[in-house]
Parts: sequence; structure tokens; C-alpha cells
Amino acid sequence: MTKTNVMRLLESAGIPYRTAEYEYDEENLSGLHAAEQIGIPAEQVFKTLVTRGDKTGIMVFCIPVDMELDLKKAAAVSKNKKVEMTHMKELLGLTGYIRGGCSPIGMKKKYPTFVDETCILFEEIAVSAGVRGQQVIFSPQDLMTYIDAVRADLTKAMA
Repeated sequence: MTKTNVMRLLESAGIPYRTAEYEYDEENLSGLHAAEQIGIPAEQVFKTLVTRGDKTGIMVFCIPVDMELDLKKAAAVSKNKKVEMTHMKELLGLTGYIRGGCSPIGMKKKYPTFVDETCILFEEIAVSAGVRGQQVIFSPQDLMTYIDAVRADLTKAMA
């Protein structure tokens, strides 16, 4: 296992974490696949979504992999009229990460970040370690504090 920048940042901040590796599948980029492979319930594995608000610009949302970002709720909580997903081709330039390996930790810039309120229901949650096929698992409170995130109701059931 290679130590990622995300792991180095957590270590230098003194935040305890553990890692889980899974077989990355180009055909199946779904977070549900990752959750299944690492043996953690889908509601505890959080995906990182990068969006653009009409007033605030780039923002980050972390939500459970078995849910969908509710763009209306995202707009309301971020004080935008409209929020839309960024294009995949912009992801690397904005965050330093590729699709399937985007982490809320260690992005190129510090963007306003929101984490779904359900995170506090668990002792630990998983987020991407910054590469495809690897997750870091740690306390949601540590995540919220470290990335200075706002907790909010952000999701709707998958269509």
C-alpha cells in the first residue's frame, strides 16, 4: 500500500485513521462497489462531489455513496440560487484528484465544504484516500474539524 498525500496530511494533523483497499473497477466507479469490497455499510462510505454555485463558485459536498446530492438543498445551504455538478474534465485541475479518487482532504485549494448530516450517526466513516481503490476510515468529527466543513441535510434517495 502506498501512503497517499491524504494519509500524510492526517498523520501530520495527528488524526488517527485506518485504510481499506478495494479492487478498483473502471467499469464500475460506483461508491457502492467500494463499500461492498471494503465491508463497510454504504451509508458510512462518503463520496466527494465537486460543484459550482452561481454565487459562490466551486464547492465540495460529501454524501453517502448510496444517496444522491439534492441540488436544491445544496443551493439553499450554500446560499446559491443554483448549484450544478462540475464537468469531469475539470476535476483534476480544480482539486488535484481524478474521478473515483477525489478526497475532501488535501485539495489544491480550500473550497467551502459540506458533509451530509448523517455522518454523525457513525463512529467512523470512509472517504477516498485520494487514489482509486483506497479509502481512509476515521471519525466523522475529525473530518469535519480538519476540513472545516458544514454539516447539513444534502441528500435525496437515488432515482
